[in-house]
Amino acid sequence: MTRIVFESEGITLVGELRVPDGDGPHPAVVLTGPFTGVKEQVVGTYAELLAQSGFVTLAFDHRGFGESGGRRQHEDSQGKLADLRAAVGALANRPEVDPARVGVVGVCLGGGYAVRAAAGDPRVKAVAGIAGAYNSPAHMAKDVDSYRSALASFLDRYNEYLPAVTPGIGDAAMPGDEPYAYYGTARSASPHWRNEVTRGSLHSLMTFDALGAAELLGATPLLIVHGRTDAYCSPELARELHERAPGEKEILWLDATQHIDLYDVEPYVTQAAQTSADFLHRHLKP
Repeated sequence: MTRIVFESEGITLVGELRVPDGDGPHPAVVLTGPFTGVKEQVVGTYAELLAQSGFVTLAFDHRGFGESGGRRQHEDSQGKLADLRAAVGALANRPEVDPARVGVVGVCLGGGYAVRAAAGDPRVKAVAGIAGAYNSPAHMAKDVDSYRSALASFLDRYNEYLPAVTPGIGDAAMPGDEPYAYYGTARSASPHWRNEVTRGSLHSLMTFDALGAAELLGATPLLIVHGRTDAYCSPELARELHERAPGEKEILWLDATQHIDLYDVEPYVTQAAQTSADFLHRHLKP
């Protein structure tokens, strides 16, 4: 594993490059992960498993999080898409990488970003979402008055910070015992993760449209891996994304009972990583 630094719109991003054994150039994968997540957490786990399966992998901190530059602890949807474009370029320029065989894998919120990134970047030859959050403002706004009221509240206090997680019912971006069981404990230990995020980040989440990118994927192969039970990232939206994507596509349902099972619980993580590796090897051919 090698620490690398690259630029995205003038912002310095820090990542970890893993290179598999054997002669290259190799297929490569950029990874993007959960809301507030950093490279030592979920994306690091999947990056290591995919590197063991023969891919050069890049797990990095998006702008504002971890060791990267940018506005601290602020979710910037368009900025994160720019980061993914920069990460694809950084990988494609590595001597260990075949630039014609680059894919993107996203976990949780990163699943939605991965799909949107693949829809807008023809350099991405395959995309996989694991326990993905395929956000859709149209679905959130079925009660449009409540939706707009929530947006107004986030705009009114846009620059304030609140905890990312808190146990039970509380004022946090991700309240509840399940997110806290991962981020609030040693399971997610990282010196670079912070339990805070701007309220404006919630406006970004509620206005980001990942599901609408489905038809824009064109012929880009898509893999969806999702738990049958997931209280935080809708299985229904995962199914709809798969149905709407026009190109080659696969979907795997795992018998997980919690969203965070696909973060660090076996056998789910190995199943998701192996399925992703097999899919990417089939579609990132020389």
